[in-house]
Amino acid sequence: MSGIWGSRDVPWIPPELADADGFVGVGGDLSPRTLLRAYADGVFPWFNEGDPILWWSPDPRGVIELNTDTGTPGYGGLHVSRRLARTIRSGRFRVTVNQCFETVMRSCGDCRPEGTWVTSDMLAGYAELHRLGHAHSLETWIKSEDEGPETWELAGGTYGVCIGGLFAAESMFYRVTDGSKVALAALVQRLRERGFALLDVQMKTEHTSTMGASEVPRSEYLKRLRRAIAMTGVSFA
Repeated sequence: MSGIWGSRDVPWIPPELADADGFVGVGGDLSPRTLLRAYADGVFPWFNEGDPILWWSPDPRGVIELNTDTGTPGYGGLHVSRRLARTIRSGRFRVTVNQCFETVMRSCGDCRPEGTWVTSDMLAGYAELHRLGHAHSLETWIKSEDEGPETWELAGGTYGVCIGGLFAAESMFYRVTDGSKVALAALVQRLRERGFALLDVQMKTEHTSTMGASEVPRSEYLKRLRRAIAMTGVSFA
């Protein structure tokens, strides 16, 4: 086993060799080079404050299909309810891109009873990825009810990592009802419009299931991943 770990100069084994729970490694760092190599290999970091860096590649893998209309027309596999569609059309929320990446990331880890995975090291690593143009945020805003000049308050958002035609969504949050759902809908629209091939949501959860997330075997995900990251001429920003 030591030969497998050391021969690739990364702290994780090839995902093809992992068990279904997806644990593939421990240690290493969160430098841009390491993070980009991880996502290109189908691996992501996930750990709590005080833990060593843990690396994962679960089987099956959660995705939201982009090149299908099995969900809501115009949104690929994403399911947008009639009520949410009306909210989007109403203009109640304003959507921006890359306006407050670190705030979005921190907010995704706030108020979690199980603790936060947005450690200081994670924040620093992804903030550097963002500075280099490999990580992006999408924000939703709502008008403040305070009297005085019109201002907008952060209502929700999501963030993730881009390589070629892959967008690996890390997390999302909301402060106002529908703030995260509008952000996810806007994300899917943006990825479809710009020719992305793969939207990775890591693991299918109860929340993402209601929005249309599906699961694919890790072996299929890795094949699709290799095709996606090899794409050129695809840009999120």
